[in-house]
Amino acid sequence: MRLCFSLLLLAALLVPTARGEDWPQWFGPKRDGIWRETGLMTEFPKQGLRIRWRTPIRAGYAGPAVAVGRVYVTDFKLKPNVDRPANPFKHISQPGVERVLCLDESTGKILWQYEYDVDYTLSYSAGPRTTPVVDGDRVYTLGAEGDLVCLTTTDGKKVWSKHLAGEKSPTPNWGFAGHPLIDSDKLFCLTGGNDPANGHGVVTAFNKANGEMIWTALAAKEPGYAPPLLIEAGGTRQLIVWDPDGLSSLNPDTGKLYWSEPLGPARMGVTVMTPRFYRDPQFGDVLLVSTQYEGSTVLKLDAKEPKASVLWKRAGKTDRKTEALHSLMSSPVIREGHIYGVDTMGEFRCLDLKNGDRLWSTTDFTTGEAGPQKWSTAFAIPLGDAGKRYLIANEHGDLILAELNPDGYQEISRAHVLEPTNTDAQRPVVWCFPALANRSVYWRNDQEIVCASMAGEVK
Repeated sequence: MRLCFSLLLLAALLVPTARGEDWPQWFGPKRDGIWRETGLMTEFPKQGLRIRWRTPIRAGYAGPAVAVGRVYVTDFKLKPNVDRPANPFKHISQPGVERVLCLDESTGKILWQYEYDVDYTLSYSAGPRTTPVVDGDRVYTLGAEGDLVCLTTTDGKKVWSKHLAGEKSPTPNWGFAGHPLIDSDKLFCLTGGNDPANGHGVVTAFNKANGEMIWTALAAKEPGYAPPLLIEAGGTRQLIVWDPDGLSSLNPDTGKLYWSEPLGPARMGVTVMTPRFYRDPQFGDVLLVSTQYEGSTVLKLDAKEPKASVLWKRAGKTDRKTEALHSLMSSPVIREGHIYGVDTMGEFRCLDLKNGDRLWSTTDFTTGEAGPQKWSTAFAIPLGDAGKRYLIANEHGDLILAELNPDGYQEISRAHVLEPTNTDAQRPVVWCFPALANRSVYWRNDQEIVCASMAGEVK
């Protein structure tokens, strides 16, 4: 009996356990972009953040995932004697290799890598866009040209793979960018088709174990780039899919349509930000989407059944003369009756949730003294479920601790962590949402991935 107990204890000690709170997918454990760990710094040291490690990698926009002591990230490297076009919008053949890298969370050492040949033909061809999804002993990645891969987390061996791009589901202009989502036995992906009756829909549910299609749904001229989102509203679990034609709610088990709100067509197909779901004490359950050209829309979700209606829409005359908020890549935050987000020309704004009225705006942590800059990006990450404290990651490679509230923006600390190395925007930028786990920030550019500690409090 004592021997059996000792063996069980030894087995338990050998099972890998998560350090701190993991960040196993896009937008974190609950896919809502909130960092809930405690014991974080209340301000940064004067000498900056402690860098735990830096590891060289290749190019990409894809943020990392962190789970059970490992970090997963994807990148792209060109074949020898192949150059990227000087014009990032130009579609030319760029043969290269996409890689899935697994790093030790403690040291940044690369433990294994999986790679495959791919021919890039898309605009802004630096590398993959989507964050890996870690589920148990499997990690799932989606490359920029539609290579969907399932690997073992232990050694990176391929379990299955699929190529999503084809004649009826061509690679979108800016690549496959909708971060995959796992729910129970299903893996949801934007698949880009316009013929669901024949197996080519905008969104597809795959069996995560073997990659076989379970269902596919919706038809649109373009699939857009916004990741699918699971919510519970009206007493019903709903899969929210936002494409350039509109916002739709599906039964996640069957793909059956619950409701659809036509919002498009979105100019150039740029439905990019993650739809934001929020349970507001005054307005109930709401959904927010925003585009560069069409502005913002807030939908109110029915409390008793899966239905939705428009609460308000606000759009400016152009994307340079905006009214409420015209978001592009960065997903706004809804909190306590207010919306916080980056407008397409770089102003960070606070809106009143009830009608979209602008309360204040600033460029202090976006464009700074440079003035308006198209597609300027910063990611605002709430620290906890309530309160006014945020971590902001801007395109200059700075991490900023700040307070955001209806009265304005107050900066607490700022630390430069990464060099902006991508120049597709005709200026150096970091366009990557970080992973936040183990009281650390994991962030990448086109040359390296860095782990910066935010553990402990500074007195």
